[in-house]
Amino acid sequence: MQPRISMITLGVADLDRAITFYRDGLGLPLNDGPDGVAFFGLNGSWLSLYARDSLAADATVASDGDGFRGFALAHNVATEAEVDQLLDDAVAAGARLVKPAQRVEWGGYSGYFADPDGFLWEVAHNPFMWIGPSDDA
Repeated sequence: MQPRISMITLGVADLDRAITFYRDGLGLPLNDGPDGVAFFGLNGSWLSLYARDSLAADATVASDGDGFRGFALAHNVATEAEVDQLLDDAVAAGARLVKPAQRVEWGGYSGYFADPDGFLWEVAHNPFMWIGPSDDA
């Protein structure tokens, strides 16, 4: 049986701008794919960018939603310094800082940014649990 890979697809207003943000600003590896969609490989999943109107049409829903979307994406890193660096990189690439990095009630360290399309991303360091790949993977 093939391993199952999750894919998160974001409907974006400007595909070229979004590709530049995720590839150049955040340093995510862009995979080959057809025109009109971008795929970024993550550890154990993929991030897909697709034109917002096209994604809405595919799901047969209106594309004009805004405000809080009821979810946030998260990116975990190994150190507090990496949290600070990734937030700085995101802002330099066009993100809006939503919540500066700080110690949080569960004992970790995290902050939030909104990407150019307003999707919320938490950048976190969890000193109690590493969710990334193992060193021997």
